[in-house]
Amino acid sequence: MSYSLATEGLGKSFTLHLQNATAIPVLEGVDLSVAAGECVALSGPSGAGKSTLMRCLYGNYGAERGRILLRHRGEMLDLASAPARVVIEARRETIGYVSQFLRVIPRVSSLAIVAEPLIARGVAPAEAEARAASLLTRLNMAPRLHALPPATFSGGEQQRVNLARGFAAEYPVLLLDEPTASLDAANREIVITLIAEAKGRGAAIIGIFHDTEVRDRVADRLFTVLPIADAA
Repeated sequence: MSYSLATEGLGKSFTLHLQNATAIPVLEGVDLSVAAGECVALSGPSGAGKSTLMRCLYGNYGAERGRILLRHRGEMLDLASAPARVVIEARRETIGYVSQFLRVIPRVSSLAIVAEPLIARGVAPAEAEARAASLLTRLNMAPRLHALPPATFSGGEQQRVNLARGFAAEYPVLLLDEPTASLDAANREIVITLIAEAKGRGAAIIGIFHDTEVRDRVADRLFTVLPIADAA
C-alpha cells in the first residue's frame, strides 16, 4: 500500500534542564502509517504521548530518532531531517494541523484567519474569503462574527474557526487533535461530515478523538500509543 504519511522507528524524549538534565522518554520505536482516504485514530491512556506524536508529525517537536515520511510533491520527504524552509513549504501545501486551541491573533478577523492558508497557496483573495465564509457559516458561525477577531469568542466558537481554517485548504494530510472537544452535538455532526468529505477526496487523516462516538464513526482503524514502560 502507498502511504501518505508514515513513521519508522520514531523516538522522542524531553530533557528536564532544571532537574539535572534528566531525560524523560515519551515515544520509542513508533511505526505508524496512514493512506490516502483513510482516517487513523490514535488511542491509548492519558500521558502515553499521543499529542506529542501529533506535534512530532507536524514538526513542532523535533524527532530524535527515526523518520517521518510525508508524500509531498509526489515524493516521500523525511520531515525529521528536512531543512526548516522545506518543512514550512510542506505545511503550506501538504500537511495541516488542527490543534485543540486556536492561536488568537489580535485585530485579525475570523474570516482572514480562515482564508490565510488558501491565500498562501495562491488562491485569489476574493475566492479564499468566499470559501472561508462558506465554511464558517456551515459551522454555524453567524456572518456578523466573520469580521470580528476571535479573541473574545467562546471556546466552542474559537474551535469552529480553527476547524474552518484546517479544512478550508483541503490538505492531502490532516492532523486533528480532539477536533470536537468544545463542540455541541450539532456541530460535532458537521465535523463528522467534514471528515467524511475529506476522506472522500483522498485526504489522509490522523486524529485524537476522546469522544468515542465520533472516533467510531470516522476512524477506519486505531493505532495504540502505549507508555514506554508498557510497550517494553
